[in-house]
Amino acid sequence: MIKVVLLGAGNVGTHLFRALHKAENISLIQWYNRSAQSLKEGKGKVKTLTQLDELVPEADLYLLSISDDNIPKLSNKLISCKGIIAHTAGSVGMETLNPCKDHGVFYPLQTFSKQKKVDFEQVPLCLEANTEENFTLLKQVAITLGGPIHRIDSTQRKALHIAAVFVNNFVNHLYAVGEQLCQEHQVPFSVLQPLIAETADKIKSLSPKAAQTGPALRGDQQVLKDHLSLLTKTTQKELYQLISTAIQQDG
Repeated sequence: MIKVVLLGAGNVGTHLFRALHKAENISLIQWYNRSAQSLKEGKGKVKTLTQLDELVPEADLYLLSISDDNIPKLSNKLISCKGIIAHTAGSVGMETLNPCKDHGVFYPLQTFSKQKKVDFEQVPLCLEANTEENFTLLKQVAITLGGPIHRIDSTQRKALHIAAVFVNNFVNHLYAVGEQLCQEHQVPFSVLQPLIAETADKIKSLSPKAAQTGPALRGDQQVLKDHLSLLTKTTQKELYQLISTAIQQDG
């Protein structure tokens, strides 16, 4: 059994708890978070703790699923622990963990919300470690969770994280803009959901550039002007113009 200590109970940490707790060949021996409230889901299932001095001094893996800014501070407090210290962040280089003898990165590339179930068999797991032996252990954990495994270094992972912000966070914000427009004109947002689903499905067989459609690509200037006149918020107008220009330049 691979002994794992999980630190953090945010969106990612909570989903990792759920996956690790039920995974075969994994013994989740402790779950740490500063707030006991966030650990309620683990009560009776795993030893929960809110004090770092209660951490076991030895485990196979200490998995830090915490905010990016807190990774250096917390990892420095784990230097004396015997085991691999790994974080789950997309934009934090592995070198941040250099003070720890054994270290790595276990980055699940997915959007996580506590209230939405995630199937880890569909989550790409991006791994990096400072030694082959440590990489092998991280890979064993990843295999147990079932998701596709990718060996990705810190530079690649940072680029991948930026790409993920574009295709997830920015796109979701555009969904929110679309929802606002629907609400303003008493149209149910659900009318757009088949379009959203088809767009996401289409890029499984076409490149995003090949799948691009719309008035900006076609150069329909009158449509573009009409759309801009309908938008009332400055930020919406700016977004529309900026993205339309980018489509035309890249097209």
